Amino acid sequence: MATPTPDTSEQYDQFEDDESEQQLGATASGRKRLFSKELRCMMYGFGDDQNPYTESVDFLEDLVIEFITETTHRAMEVGRPGRVQVEDIIFLVRKDFRKYARVKDLLTMNEELKKARKAFDEVKYVEDQQ
Repeated sequence: MATPTPDTSEQYDQFEDDESEQQLGATASGRKRLFSKELRCMMYGFGDDQNPYTESVDFLEDLVIEFITETTHRAMEVGRPGRVQVEDIIFLVRKDFRKYARVKDLLTMNEELKKARKAFDEVKYVEDQQ
């Protein structure tokens, strides 16, 4: 019975790392893919193949991450230094009608969801008291 040499065990560790990296959706650069599942669905919804090329999804995700990063940095410079607030985002997108309308819709929906949750919790509380 031969004992594995350190070189052999390092090879096994290397393969285990590769497998876990693939399962997490990490890229060759080491950055974990955060939006690949959602982007695939969006691409399909906008007319792409049901299983788009991985390279296309990765490229689109790079663009999304870059947009989010730049917008966040700009928002941190607009309002209170080092903090991002909703008003800062609204200020940044105020001239782009489509983005402004979407932000407004999302904020309105968020408020409606808060009210619905509050009403649901109040009804549940009343039922529990009886």
